[in-house]
Amino acid sequence: MFDVSLSELMVIAVVALVVIGPERLPKVARTAGHLLGRLQRYVSTVKADINREMQIEELKKLQESVTEQVWDMQSSVTHEFREIENSIGKTIESPLAMVEGAGLSNAGTDPVPTRPDVAPMAAVTEGDAAGVKSHV
Repeated sequence: MFDVSLSELMVIAVVALVVIGPERLPKVARTAGHLLGRLQRYVSTVKADINREMQIEELKKLQESVTEQVWDMQSSVTHEFREIENSIGKTIESPLAMVEGAGLSNAGTDPVPTRPDVAPMAAVTEGDAAGVKSHV
């Protein structure tokens, strides 16, 4: 941090010894050491906080990037799914249109085929019903 050589430290120590005096010099040196230690801890915590904030910002950017990629992927998959649905719908509609065009549609007919030897209920008239009663 500071570029102080050994000779400069010796000059500072001699000046401090002369100014402060030999009785108070150990106490002042101890106090100065504690203050320097606090200053170093404070500087290290500030550095750690700054690094943490930088990491948080990087994580937020990464999260935004991943979220954007997920949305792009989702929209791409949705688009492809719709294209496949449309393709399947067109594939199914083509044979149905050909069947309806040929008159082979089964619209209006019974979904269950009937047997020719069994008459449907609608075909039985009252006269037939009277005939059935007289035979009983």
